[in-house]
Amino acid sequence: MTRPTRRQFLRDATLGGGALALPWLPAWAQPVSAGIATPLPVLSGTDIALTVAHLTRTIDGTRSHAIGINGTSPAPLIRLKQGQQVRLSVTNSLDEETSIHWHGLLVPFQMDGVPGISFPGIPARTTFTYDFPVVQAGTYWYHSHSGLQEQMGHYGPIVIDPAGADPIVSDREHVIVLSDHSPLHPHAIFRRLKLQGGYFNYQKQTLGGLLAGRDQPAGERRMWGGMRMDPTDVSDVTGATYTYLVNGHGPADNWTALYTPGERVRLRIINASAMTNFNVRIPGLKMTVVQADGQNVRPVAVDEFQIAVAETYDVIVEPAAPVAHTLVAEAWDRSGMARATLTPRIGMVAAVPALRKRPLATMKDMGMGDMAAMDHGAMGGMAGMNHGTMPGMDKPVKAPAGEAPMPAMSHSMRDFANAPGLPKTPTVQTVAPMSMDRTGEPPQGLSDTGHTVLVYRDLVALERNPDLRAPSRQLQIHLTGNMERYMWAFDGVKLNEVKAPIPFRQGERVRVTLVNDTMMAHPIHLHGHFFELVTGHGDHAPRKHTINVAPGGTATFDLTADAVGDWAFHCHMLYHMHAGMMQVVTVRPDSEAGAAA
Repeated sequence: MTRPTRRQFLRDATLGGGALALPWLPAWAQPVSAGIATPLPVLSGTDIALTVAHLTRTIDGTRSHAIGINGTSPAPLIRLKQGQQVRLSVTNSLDEETSIHWHGLLVPFQMDGVPGISFPGIPARTTFTYDFPVVQAGTYWYHSHSGLQEQMGHYGPIVIDPAGADPIVSDREHVIVLSDHSPLHPHAIFRRLKLQGGYFNYQKQTLGGLLAGRDQPAGERRMWGGMRMDPTDVSDVTGATYTYLVNGHGPADNWTALYTPGERVRLRIINASAMTNFNVRIPGLKMTVVQADGQNVRPVAVDEFQIAVAETYDVIVEPAAPVAHTLVAEAWDRSGMARATLTPRIGMVAAVPALRKRPLATMKDMGMGDMAAMDHGAMGGMAGMNHGTMPGMDKPVKAPAGEAPMPAMSHSMRDFANAPGLPKTPTVQTVAPMSMDRTGEPPQGLSDTGHTVLVYRDLVALERNPDLRAPSRQLQIHLTGNMERYMWAFDGVKLNEVKAPIPFRQGERVRVTLVNDTMMAHPIHLHGHFFELVTGHGDHAPRKHTINVAPGGTATFDLTADAVGDWAFHCHMLYHMHAGMMQVVTVRPDSEAGAAA
């Protein structure tokens, strides 16, 4: 069959806003972005060839260097079907090692794509073939796990259609890949962060603002000053260097998607950024969240949600009138935004809202828990305390109402069984004295929007969880850091200092509590597994592969260690991972593992 020319494709894509059918593809492999002004390239089938190479791309009229796949960044959309076997041959045309991790896909550990953990990487000028069964459905993505290549454009979307009928009914779909781009080389960004953690924070409080007390109560100002920290340090890398992208296009490019009034439009939203959590809204339209991290959830209508780095959310929108709508993905520190347009006709645009006021870290973000409601003025003396010597004050998180009581939790760290608390290392700058579960709160900066904001406790699995056993043990892991020296770790130990992986027995059920001792949110991702958030929903707990742990907060999940192998476990803030916030989880049969710690 003769393939149409690009001109014919774009001509057909702009006719009347109707759904675009491509007869040379099977029905299940039709582009999810059919009908948009600049559709994503689509790859499907059982044998897929990918070539990683340098390229030049243009963002908002400016040309820049990137690493992409098959000549594009973002990389092509890979569309698969649940139940099929797929072979993905990856040719590395770079002069350095590369890799591809299939983020959120349940694959044999040898196919997971993390150099030094699950496979040796793909050397320069060689080809490696990933070969695995597709056992799930949903929205996922893929990216490099080599160095800082992901920041340079080495990422792309994955959509897997269910083997049977899709419970999510829609008339049209669009993939929305959010990301951040800088003209600086990622190693140059990292060097600046090592020199000064707040290097890219151009929204610091002014001396006049501090003296006038416009931003915070006096007691809080004294505490921040005593700790030599700035409450505006919400994000490490900001709009001072970043341009925020939708499908590789900047705000001025105005990536555009079509719809017909009255349609149910499914937006598959992926946060493929290196360092940016996005607050997503479409002024004038409600969004109904129907999927999180590729797993179907009971529909929940919201006006806005935060999508952390590495998360995916599918939402349904139903625009009734033939007018354009702006999709706003505002950076969490409000230093910039990604922007796109949903419209019934190419050329129509909608107003783009101004950036909202910057958020400020609060006492809860300092790990002070409900002390935020106390008289701050009486707490000024705490500013001089050494928060690095307070590990005895941390405490386990109580399970939400409706959850089964748990075995007693050891307060000592797994690698420091005889220690009273966290190790005395430079990576433990602060310890949250009153950390608390914040999964029922709007994300940082979204508590006073005046409209409905998604919180993790809104998520309820559409289907019953596959493993309903009570956990047999608990594990507590602290997220630690030193912003002044830009060091990040788990339990105060960076990846290059770890002596042994985190051990699990095959099939065991473990309750894991993450305690964020830093004043920055951390999206924590576990490879090879889904886990159930402990948020009070019992056998319909939401299943995720990435959880964003609020500053000074905790998050708890139940894990069934059902995938034998070695798996990466890390913060998905790229420069946090690069600075050491990563460890290895190993799952072994009892015959190999012995007694787990």
